Amino acid sequence: MKKSAFPLAKVYGLLEPGPVVLVSTEHKGKANIMTMSWHSMMEFEPPLVGCVISGRNASFDMLRKSRECVINIPTLELAEQVVGVGNCSGRAIDKFSRFGLTPVDAAQVGAPLIAECYASLECRVADTRLVNRYNFFILEVVQAWIDRSVKKPRTLHHRGNGEFVVAGETTKLRSGKK
Repeated sequence: MKKSAFPLAKVYGLLEPGPVVLVSTEHKGKANIMTMSWHSMMEFEPPLVGCVISGRNASFDMLRKSRECVINIPTLELAEQVVGVGNCSGRAIDKFSRFGLTPVDAAQVGAPLIAECYASLECRVADTRLVNRYNFFILEVVQAWIDRSVKKPRTLHHRGNGEFVVAGETTKLRSGKK
């Protein structure tokens, strides 16, 4: 065996479940965006997404109060904005203006979609039982949007320490049935 010990604080980079997303929230007329990579699908129908949002983030308070958000899925073309949004606080600045992102009214929730992202999922908080202990929200997707002109979206996947993997080639595998 050629494996060696790996730091426990870096395990998350091995298990990141999906693309880095931009979560938009809105409360009392103020919109915000945060970068998030700690999320996971929990159910197919209705679609449920579990996510961790630090209690130190402005988005945490906005989501807790409004109980709504939009999960926006960016592609590689937005990499600089994704990193920039994640490295500043929405308490002090308007991230839409600062990073040249366009808010678009959602159909089902008060938080805005981000026009430049290839997909957006309007969500409502479905369960908060794990929020106080783990900052873990369970969201129900109530409306989904996708730009069908983007045939092979190159999404970003966070590996830690400023490193990202870009989603690569899609492979279709057959089951082992004959």
